[in-house]
Amino acid sequence: MMITTKRGGTSSALLLILLLFIAVPLGANTLIRPIPKHIDADMEKVKLGKKLFFDPILSKDGTISCATCHNLQEGGDDGARFSSGIEGKKGSINSPTVYNSTFNFRQFWNGRARDLKEQVKGPVKNPVEMAHSLEEVAEKLKKEKEYATAFGAIYSDGVTPENISDAIAEFEKALITPDSPFDRYLRGEKDAITPEAKKGYQLFVSKGCIICHHGVNIGGNFFNKFGIFHDANSSDMGRYEITGREEDKYVFKVPSLRNIEQTAPYMHDGRAKTLRQAVELMSQYQLGRDMLPEEIDAIVAFLRSLTAPIPPLAK
Repeated sequence: MMITTKRGGTSSALLLILLLFIAVPLGANTLIRPIPKHIDADMEKVKLGKKLFFDPILSKDGTISCATCHNLQEGGDDGARFSSGIEGKKGSINSPTVYNSTFNFRQFWNGRARDLKEQVKGPVKNPVEMAHSLEEVAEKLKKEKEYATAFGAIYSDGVTPENISDAIAEFEKALITPDSPFDRYLRGEKDAITPEAKKGYQLFVSKGCIICHHGVNIGGNFFNKFGIFHDANSSDMGRYEITGREEDKYVFKVPSLRNIEQTAPYMHDGRAKTLRQAVELMSQYQLGRDMLPEEIDAIVAFLRSLTAPIPPLAK
């Protein structure tokens, strides 16, 4: 069994065994941390970034905005297996949630963007998504008095491609969901989750799910191979398409489990339609074991406790 590090290299099964040995006794208050109640953000940039996030001016034909694929009222994704871009063109990978994305160590499934600011540039220039360029967008925004004024009040150089991505990234950075029942449980509110969810969390730890899904985002903090014990039959080759290294074939960023109840379908290719199916697939592909139906039910109950209210900023 192999674990893939942040740099994309691999380490032996001994590391996995060691981590599991540590994880089981430590439990809730160490390997998973609650989302902070507040995050430092420039609210003027956030306000501007929010306006841009919802504006289809970012796309070539004025039909697609960031919110098209990242519906903030529905989990921060679009609920589709593959998103549609301009002229109805279909993508080939499942849109991840934008919520809590600031806690990911890389952006996109294959980790090609190092931060949110770099991530913003990808969809704008992707011919299947917005098919535009930030340079062209900047020229359009300069002609819009409201935008020109807003950028001028924040940035000394006004509307530029870099400032556009900076403002949107600042808005996305502020999209955190800190008040799930499980967060409240971690903060000491022991009745915030059900007994079934508590049992599910114990199984989540003891079965080894926590090896990949830990930290404040319960994932999103390193890469791992998809299909360790069984061939996952993925047409997307993950990190390999970025690095060209054989060891990076079918390696993807481990996704966050935050608000996962709201972000079906699951996996990079949307192959799992339900949470239950996702747990079953992961137990087979990544853990090499089958779980009892009642164990899966309990883990699903735990995963549902990760659902938080929509933050006021998104309304």
